[in-house]
Amino acid sequence: MDERTPRGADDTDDTYIIEDTGGSIEEIEREMRETAEEAEEAVSNPAEGGTAAGDAALRDENQQLKDRYLRTLADFDNLRKRTEREKADFFRYALAGVLKDLLPVLDNFDRGLEHAEEGDEFHKGMLLIYKQLYEVLQKHGLKPIEESGVHFDPNIHEAVVREEDDSVPSQTVVAVLQKGYFLHDRLLRPALVKVAVGGPDRTA
Repeated sequence: MDERTPRGADDTDDTYIIEDTGGSIEEIEREMRETAEEAEEAVSNPAEGGTAAGDAALRDENQQLKDRYLRTLADFDNLRKRTEREKADFFRYALAGVLKDLLPVLDNFDRGLEHAEEGDEFHKGMLLIYKQLYEVLQKHGLKPIEESGVHFDPNIHEAVVREEDDSVPSQTVVAVLQKGYFLHDRLLRPALVKVAVGGPDRTA
């Protein structure tokens, strides 16, 4: 724990400083509060024989110390909040690298299921494994990007094919060539899509 020591043997006031011994933020805050309380008590109960000018100087110094204390306490509070937020984000997105490495496995499942004959035992078994894997990944925050039929969004889509089609509004995603995914609310991988152009502009 931090220890409070006088400024020096030759000092004439009772102001203390805090020695940082590597304590936690909570311990440092407690020491700061105790130091401020002791400084307040020293001003409230001045030593006998003190002069009015000396008492006024003590009060002025105590006010300065209290102001510094409040500012430092606010800095500590901001530091604690930022640290807690960064810690929460770390745990929330810690699996991003692993999940991104698993996305090609999901892609291969999609391709395999697309070409397997629907209804046979191989297809059923493959679909069962795929669903089991997908449920595990969803439990850890994996979410697919919307399928086709939506307006092209460069923030989550990557257009690899543009096709003239006046039957749908321009810049409509007409096919997803490779699924995109979010990890919670962060983009993990954009979707590779085919985009229709040449049609009417989409109205808001």
